[in-house]
Amino acid sequence: MANNAPIGIYDSGLGGLTVWREVRRLLPHEALVYLGDGKNCPYGSRPKEEIRALADEAVGTLVAEGCKLVVVACNTATAAAIDFLRAKYAPLPIVGMEPAVKPACLATRSGVVGVLATERSLDGDLFRRTAARYGRGIEVLTVPGRGFVELVEQDREQTPEAEACVRAAVGGMLDRGVDQIVLGCTHYPFLLPVLKRVLAGRDVTVVDPSPAVARRVAQLLDEYGLRTADKGPGRCRFLTFADEAYRLRLEKKAMESLV
Repeated sequence: MANNAPIGIYDSGLGGLTVWREVRRLLPHEALVYLGDGKNCPYGSRPKEEIRALADEAVGTLVAEGCKLVVVACNTATAAAIDFLRAKYAPLPIVGMEPAVKPACLATRSGVVGVLATERSLDGDLFRRTAARYGRGIEVLTVPGRGFVELVEQDREQTPEAEACVRAAVGGMLDRGVDQIVLGCTHYPFLLPVLKRVLAGRDVTVVDPSPAVARRVAQLLDEYGLRTADKGPGRCRFLTFADEAYRLRLEKKAMESLV
């Protein structure tokens, strides 16, 4: 059974485009609707109840757009609201952002793993459960990526300021012997070129969960019989709670990310 309805992808802003990009690459025939809030970004230090209300509004919007599956491509919103969203919108399949602590802990050789994330994500039950389960005997260092989201939202990923922010965030981790760094916010992969420069010459693996999320989407499409029958490129649309200028920025950054 085919289903030509779109897949919805939601984030606080531009960050979830790193997930959108991987879904687009893996499932090029699927129609996609991306909702970047924009108006209320960043979410990282907002109260949990407020984040849940924002996530509810966003997923409700994507449901109204007829989406057959929704990806909450925001670690902060996942941490604050994923159980609530799955209960409210059942039986709609909803994919969240799992903290990629498991693969990092399984791969570490030094026994020290670093996690860069927002304050709210690091404070979430999901992260704590995952870290407790897979981090036995491993030192898991957590650092908020202060200023990271704002840099991406302002298209300043390649500035000296961005490099200074990244160096400040990972310096302590490197001093402690970290050999795996987990990107725990979907905005952060946009800073990968800077992070790689900072890590040059060091044997450190950066773990981006976005490709795994795209594979999970494909798995659920098959499980629920939701793959499209279309053979051409799927249509992509971009929505926001901000203004038209922000929506156009989402569209532009998405297309640039595919190059």
